[in-house]
Amino acid sequence: MSDPVRFLNEFAHSLAVMTLYPEGHPSREKAVDSAYEQLDGLTTTSGEPPAFTFLEDEVVFGRERLRELKSWDWGKRLIAAGIERLEFERKVTRDEFDSFLQEVLGHLMLSTVDTSEARQMRSLGIRYGAVGLQDDQEMFDPALDAVFAALPSGGLRLTLGEEAETFKWLHDEVQSGGVLPLLEAEAVVRSLSVAMHGDSRMVLPLLKLKEFDQYTTTHSLNVAVLAMGLAESLGCRPKEIRAIGVAGLLHDIGKIRIPLEVLTKPGKLTDEERVIMNSHPIDGARVIMQSDEDLGMAATVAYEHHIMLNGGGYPVMHYPRECAMASRLVHVCDVYDALSTKRPYRDAWPSDRTMLYLEDRAGTEFDPEIVAAFIRTLRQGQAQVRVLTDEPART
Repeated sequence: MSDPVRFLNEFAHSLAVMTLYPEGHPSREKAVDSAYEQLDGLTTTSGEPPAFTFLEDEVVFGRERLRELKSWDWGKRLIAAGIERLEFERKVTRDEFDSFLQEVLGHLMLSTVDTSEARQMRSLGIRYGAVGLQDDQEMFDPALDAVFAALPSGGLRLTLGEEAETFKWLHDEVQSGGVLPLLEAEAVVRSLSVAMHGDSRMVLPLLKLKEFDQYTTTHSLNVAVLAMGLAESLGCRPKEIRAIGVAGLLHDIGKIRIPLEVLTKPGKLTDEERVIMNSHPIDGARVIMQSDEDLGMAATVAYEHHIMLNGGGYPVMHYPRECAMASRLVHVCDVYDALSTKRPYRDAWPSDRTMLYLEDRAGTEFDPEIVAAFIRTLRQGQAQVRVLTDEPART
């Protein structure tokens, strides 16, 4: 009987042996045979094509966290080589598997790897590369104002379909009374981070809303992307950037408690509806803290992201204090994306108008230093904004 942990250990062993012995050597062939035997058994017994995701300290098989491989050294090596995702779309032959191992070994032996596109061996039924990157045709909306620059020829090709579907699943899990799936939230953020750095300069891949009931998903992914881009431009460390990305992704999770008819109401909210709407920061912080104690920053951001620099906004603070930097950062990104998106009760604002709004309210509602950095990032070309679809990737 094969299992994913044993397969990955045999997979890593075969790669190690291949660095020592040439093709045809008995030790090398034996190691490849053992790994292939595990893969063949795994492909036969799995209900779905085997798929692995490698995070910093975790390995995921499908949606199952492989606790036996926590802090697995080979996972980190694969990530460093640009291999964060590994999928076997069908049963492969032993020769196909051997060819695949040789190609992976080639990437592992390089000090730098081009991650501008997903590595694929479609003829072999194997896909691998950076999470979230696709080799499908470019999908974007070119009819936007100047700040939304079009994709250059030969540039990064991506969609955010998988990330959108994962967040929708995460949202549904919490809404049905389950615990917030932290692993999936972190995987979405890592995937977004990879998508942002496939070119020579930072890219902010933003989703364009297609239907109003998709707003929560689209907005949450966009705020996560904008927040990570802004945090990076402010000089935050990679770990801090990803933590801010998770906070941006989850900032509105409390809206699971708000009825859809209130969320999408085209007219002015009643006093009772406004009370319901304004409760989502508190509800969001509770959901996050009840799910994982390590999400202190995300819980804080969920609670504070509607509080203004001058103390206004909501929830009302009985003891005035400065909100966390991450909260002030996400607040700017939240308002920018909200105003830039068409809603049932108003049209989308042009990017220039939205940025002027941020500048006008800097020092009262928004942190002026954060607003200045945000404007520089978008207006002065420090990052390139690309508007994408959320259509699932084709295989």
